[in-house]
Amino acid sequence: MSRLPFSLSAKPEPFFSSDGVPSRTVVLVGMMGAGKTTIGRRLAQICGLPFVDADVEIERAAGCSIPEIFARHGEAAFRDGERRVIQRLLDGPPCILATGGGAWMDAQTRRLVRLHAVSIWLRAPVHVLIKRVAGRPGRPLLAQGRPDEVLERLVGLRYPVYAEADIIIDCGDETVEQGVHRVREVLEEYRRPETVHVALSHHSYDVVIGPDLISRAGALLAPHLPQKRVVVITDETVAELHLPRLLTSFEETGIRADVISVPGGEESKSLACYADVMNRLLSTGIERKTTIVALGGGVVGDLAGFVAATALRGLPFVQIPTTLLSQVDSSVGGKTGINAASGKNLIGAFHQPVAVLADTSALATLPRRQRIAGYAEIVKSGLIADPDLFAWCENYGQNVLAGDPAALAEAVRRACAFKAAVVAADEKEQASVGGRALLNLGHTFGHALEAELEYDGRLLHGEAVSIGIHLAMALSVEMGYAPAEDLSRLDRHLRSLGMPVSFDWFRDSFSAEILLHHMTRDKKMQDGKVAFVLLRGIGKAFSTREIPAETVRNLLVREGCRP
Repeated sequence: MSRLPFSLSAKPEPFFSSDGVPSRTVVLVGMMGAGKTTIGRRLAQICGLPFVDADVEIERAAGCSIPEIFARHGEAAFRDGERRVIQRLLDGPPCILATGGGAWMDAQTRRLVRLHAVSIWLRAPVHVLIKRVAGRPGRPLLAQGRPDEVLERLVGLRYPVYAEADIIIDCGDETVEQGVHRVREVLEEYRRPETVHVALSHHSYDVVIGPDLISRAGALLAPHLPQKRVVVITDETVAELHLPRLLTSFEETGIRADVISVPGGEESKSLACYADVMNRLLSTGIERKTTIVALGGGVVGDLAGFVAATALRGLPFVQIPTTLLSQVDSSVGGKTGINAASGKNLIGAFHQPVAVLADTSALATLPRRQRIAGYAEIVKSGLIADPDLFAWCENYGQNVLAGDPAALAEAVRRACAFKAAVVAADEKEQASVGGRALLNLGHTFGHALEAELEYDGRLLHGEAVSIGIHLAMALSVEMGYAPAEDLSRLDRHLRSLGMPVSFDWFRDSFSAEILLHHMTRDKKMQDGKVAFVLLRGIGKAFSTREIPAETVRNLLVREGCRP
């Protein structure tokens, strides 16, 4: 297989360039009286950018005042003109742009701002707004009743939508200079999350990667939800760590959320648990536009994805993976499923998410063993078709396993981009040669080990993959496909990080014959032949069904198994 081409999103650049000039337009969002104009003017002076008031530009374009536009043409016509003016301004050079209070309520305007600018919501309490705007002319919406009642009603409608802004800054009775200083300070720290785009034949979505995304999940997901209602499926351990932040973010953006929690561990990927979750889900009165949100590791993602694929014949689905393994592997690509008595993931469906949020801050709560389990999948990606990624692992793997935030984010970005390219080329594993099946490198061996241990937690999936990629490379050398020095290089890297490589990692004594039997129960069996992904060297994977069982048995015995 030739090396797969893929492109990564640009790494996030600081908002201010080296000479202190903002790299993008800043759009100030908020209610009338929030301080968009006064703060915007001063911020523009400090930043050396022009200040533009969208309302002034609208009046200039219309040749009359905003109250006159409302009186002659109505609010709908005003909003249409407002959107066109904002689009023209966003197409121009960077500036500080203050928008009217209702501008952000238009979905098309929000989409344009997300693409071309950084949005800041200046959030002010109602009593501050009333003090600033009551009795002032030029506010047609306030003429529709008592100003305090009108503002209370508008706040209730608008604040959940304003919360979709990139940045939220609370404003009160501080001076203009204090407000500007706070905005400037936040902008200096701001980094837009990275994205990896997954482009499929009939569907596409983004994997968003960055710190503290769970706290911003409502804002990030709102544009992708067909209705503001979700059901979160999580496990008890993850719920304690991350669920409160997620629910708060949904509440801020007006998203109604129900929660279904399951026990942690592989046993939750069972028919019994699936049936229980489905019954609980249906009892909430879901509709076809209700979105299922998976918050957790690979088990939760697989279970919740299969529930989403089958409930009401298919519901929208969001992945919020909280382990390194799920962020770099199971959350991308749309494979969902549960286990059967006969083997792992034998019941399932392809069901692509509408979005994936990979919160790298969540990885800080993981023990090293969990990071090892995820890291094995990253090494696997490099072995398949990206020798540069494998070399990156050799240089920075220690940082990843130590929990370094920058290294973890880069590892997730590289691995997701690699998998996105593979999935885009072969979404449902239909390629006769190579394709998505290559992602199973190490899995034929690994799944056999997991099955023999009955998924009891003694061996994590990623640990099984670590042993599996060693065995796949060893078999490749045995068959004369790969050079022995590549096996030495792989083993040296894995051992240097304390990762499992061979059967001496266990106290158990495995039977080669029994492991071979488990391999024959794999869902990728065809015409009675086991599928193996092997290597012609690092970055050169291929698939084959022409490996004699005796050859595999002999290899397992040499590696420490009983016959």
